[in-house]
Amino acid sequence: MAQEWPSLPETWAATRPTLHMWTQIVGKVRLALSPWQNHYWHSTLYVSARGLTTSAIPNANGIFQLEFDFLEHRLQLDSSWGYRASVVLEPRSVANFYAEVMSVLRAAGISVSIWSHPVEIADPIPFEQDEVHAAYDPAAARAFWSILIQSDRVFKGFRGRFLGKSSPVHFFWGSFDLAVTRFSGRRAPLWSGPVLNVHPHVMHASYSHELSSAGFWPGDGKAPSIFYSYAVPAPAGFAQAVVIPTGAAYSQEMGEFVMPYSAVQSAAEPDTALREFLQSTYDAAASLGGWDRPLLEESPACLCDLEGRRHPA
Repeated sequence: MAQEWPSLPETWAATRPTLHMWTQIVGKVRLALSPWQNHYWHSTLYVSARGLTTSAIPNANGIFQLEFDFLEHRLQLDSSWGYRASVVLEPRSVANFYAEVMSVLRAAGISVSIWSHPVEIADPIPFEQDEVHAAYDPAAARAFWSILIQSDRVFKGFRGRFLGKSSPVHFFWGSFDLAVTRFSGRRAPLWSGPVLNVHPHVMHASYSHELSSAGFWPGDGKAPSIFYSYAVPAPAGFAQAVVIPTGAAYSQEMGEFVMPYSAVQSAAEPDTALREFLQSTYDAAASLGGWDRPLLEESPACLCDLEGRRHPA
């Protein structure tokens, strides 16, 4: 699986909305119990060696974490005080999953209350009432995770070449995408774009500073899986910028550059194709936006380790 860029099976169409709601439940637990971080970075999930994890969440008893395990298909709870439990990932309704997750947390001595309404989707159904979404195909979930693994790996390499403020590579359970964001260091105008079933403060905090953001979105059953890249605020001429590789284009409807996942998957060198997309779209945002690129991008001629030994950059 290490170098695969797999296709999502047909069963992904039904699995996706169920898994989306499950990740929102788990993400809201992290959001409720984690210390605040700018841009709501304290709410995200991360790609792990087994699936998607909250990472460590503080608790009165110590720390705990929740992890979607797409190898054994379970939601695993682990804690620093030794308590372990799991919830099986299988065809089951969102309401059933929600009830068991909250029960497991209570049994572990973890007190948490979350707002049970999904966010960033149309026509949300409260978790405890959602008997509509109940499909789960293990093969589809594992294929999705395999794409996240590959994307996470390339995104981290891209992130590492930037010296300015940058987000972690993280998974947003509201919009259901893996993203990495670079910042110019300047404040942005107050957000005035669309808000879909989320408090406006979330958008104001998320887009408080000028940025260039890229990510992977697995589609929604109607639209296909894509890689995307956008700028906030978008500088003049951004939509007309020439980017690479072949297959990348600006979407007027979405207000961002997009590249079909299939174009990366079928490329002779998928990693190179994705890196070109990330770099060329960032170049457009930073150059047209007048970012201080030497300050944000130029590394010193050499680096030193903790013992003072010098190595080529």
